[in-house]
Amino acid sequence: MKARITVTLRAGILDPQGRAIEGALRSLGIAGVASVRQGKVFDIELEGTDRGAAEAALKDAADKLLANTVIENYRVEVVG
Repeated sequence: MKARITVTLRAGILDPQGRAIEGALRSLGIAGVASVRQGKVFDIELEGTDRGAAEAALKDAADKLLANTVIENYRVEVVG
């Protein structure tokens, strides 16, 4: 079974790396970029077939290790 955890900064939290990427895109001549928010993606392969147990385990991992839940949100997707 495969899963993806996407971690992003909460709304209202400053994102200096996103701002730097935004400026770099503009300096490269890429027009129309309104804003950039950066984040992290974790692609995880799991053994077993129980989607509910997998989601619960991944949410626990995100809460304890993968995301700083004070300033970040995360989304867990089990894809197959």
